[in-house]
Amino acid sequence: MSAPPSYVLRDLGTLPYRDAWALQRELHAQVVDGTTPPTLLLVEHPPVLTLGRKAREGTNIIVTRAYLEAQGIEVLEVERGGDVTYHGPGQLVAYAIFPVGRRVVDFLRLLEDATITALHTLGLDDARPNPGYAGVYVEPRAVNGHTYDQKIASFGVAVKRHVALHGLALNVTTNLAHFDLIVPCGLTDTQMTSVEREYDRRGATRTASMAEARTALADAFAATFEPYDWTLPQFAAVGS
Repeated sequence: MSAPPSYVLRDLGTLPYRDAWALQRELHAQVVDGTTPPTLLLVEHPPVLTLGRKAREGTNIIVTRAYLEAQGIEVLEVERGGDVTYHGPGQLVAYAIFPVGRRVVDFLRLLEDATITALHTLGLDDARPNPGYAGVYVEPRAVNGHTYDQKIASFGVAVKRHVALHGLALNVTTNLAHFDLIVPCGLTDTQMTSVEREYDRRGATRTASMAEARTALADAFAATFEPYDWTLPQFAAVGS
């Protein structure tokens, strides 16, 4: 898994959310100061709920804090955009600490493009954006007469001093039952899915693998982000 020379890829393995969050903030300060190159972190977390700036705990977390504590699921308020989401084993999280300047929407589109490319590599050719929503989806599915969007990757970023942090979470072999504890991202017409579930639904003979997903996402980032110079205060196409 190699990255273009204008950014660094670090695979953290499994790390508690608080530790990865502290590392993000440390790297963010260094990228802002120009002492560290833009950095992409790949990581897997123990179970945790994070509340973005739009989160309303009484509405979109549908169980008590006591219940979550008994299940060993921490709840943290973070500075990213978006609502409430779940991180846990079997979910590949990518934190992209990159200088984006004012091109925040363009940066989000690149994150989507890289994730979609990775999912196509993993055999999910229907992976796509959903206009008006952040994230990556597969084809909607009818359940008991109601059609639900099927979300496989969630997005949430913060931009401070023109440098992004946080990023995306791709469900690979995630325990999807944990999403029943919340209204994911505050979307009531959306169900969460995973690479593993989509393989099962389609009768695929292949097995969902975190190692394979890591390679696919790292390679997709390299291909998607390579045309841009990430050493600039605001990214631009190489040679522009």
